[in-house]
Amino acid sequence: MLFGCEGICLSLGGRQILSNVALEARPGEILGLVGPNGAGKTSLFEVLCGRYTPSAGKVELEGRDVTALPFHNRARIGLGRTYQSPVVPASLTVGETFRAARKSYAPMLSRHDAEWAARLVHLRVPWDTPAAALGAFDRRKLLFACLMMRMPKVLLMDEPASGLINAEIDELDLIIRRLVDEYGMGVILIEHRLELLAAVADDCVVLDLGEVIATGSPREAFENERVKAAYFEGADA
Repeated sequence: MLFGCEGICLSLGGRQILSNVALEARPGEILGLVGPNGAGKTSLFEVLCGRYTPSAGKVELEGRDVTALPFHNRARIGLGRTYQSPVVPASLTVGETFRAARKSYAPMLSRHDAEWAARLVHLRVPWDTPAAALGAFDRRKLLFACLMMRMPKVLLMDEPASGLINAEIDELDLIIRRLVDEYGMGVILIEHRLELLAAVADDCVVLDLGEVIATGSPREAFENERVKAAYFEGADA
């Protein structure tokens, strides 16, 4: 197993958020993580990346138990994460942002690494451009490129298509698919739009109220009666 978890339970503020959750990300595959609002998807990401400590269960990366490892240490051994909101450093230019990312921890990377990562994610803007002046998609690309310089083994992506138009989503899908097919990364992808996830994911896990209610191919999962009920019950009321 490249990356995954088993038996994850999480309580916040006295409320059970996750209960006995398990999933597995394999090299060169995209695993979709879906569920209605409040299902526990982002909370699970917080456990997987190390920001939340589960009350039970474990997280593993390449056979190593990393449950007690903090976020920055997981990043050093190959875990990357993107967020729903592409927040960039407002006071820095694109080039300065790359420079900060290159020197964030040893081994320090070269400008050539940043140039390669920019090409990988199709970021084509002058490097003296203020990062805050970029459009939503270019901000995502900038953050993505900073992450790709370190070539993580696993990517946790929280709604990367949020706020993008269809043409941008198509380009993003091609970028992600290249990372998976050419570089063998494992990707866990949160996405609300089932039709989009069905087009890119190899398998998926469906959460509802903190529990796994279905697994399998997107088609199998989305045809599951419990999944239909979680998403659509009461929609016509």
